[in-house]
Amino acid sequence: MKACQLSVLVENKPGSLSRVTKILAREKINIRSITISSHGESGVINAIVDHPKQAQKALEMDGFSVSLKDIIAVPVDDKPGSFDKLVQLLADKNINIENSYGFVVESWKKAIIILDIHELERAKEILEEAGFEILNEEEMSAVEPFHYMKY
Repeated sequence: MKACQLSVLVENKPGSLSRVTKILAREKINIRSITISSHGESGVINAIVDHPKQAQKALEMDGFSVSLKDIIAVPVDDKPGSFDKLVQLLADKNINIENSYGFVVESWKKAIIILDIHELERAKEILEEAGFEILNEEEMSAVEPFHYMKY
């Protein structure tokens, strides 16, 4: 079980992100998680969306360079040390995390960590053997962050 990350290469200038979000909105594609990084005049938008292949097609038709990559989505407890436990386990097995980000699903209860790892299958086996759950694409689309939160 894996999830899929959409990566879009963009220019680092005003309006680049809005072009991407406008296309996704027009196609009725829901963004579940997103990170935006830039370096100099270029940038990359990494996103978990509910229909990655449809998103890729729509963005490419508009001239964007887009790739899809399998990633691992791991639910963890939202408490100090949970991410460290995950990272230490992979480091002890000599697994390199190339890119990672996360988001809280329910404050002080559950978070989702996204892992971009070259040795995906090996990492998945290590995590599952240690008792971690791995979410697939459908499960990631069903995640409802902050759904029951009261502020």
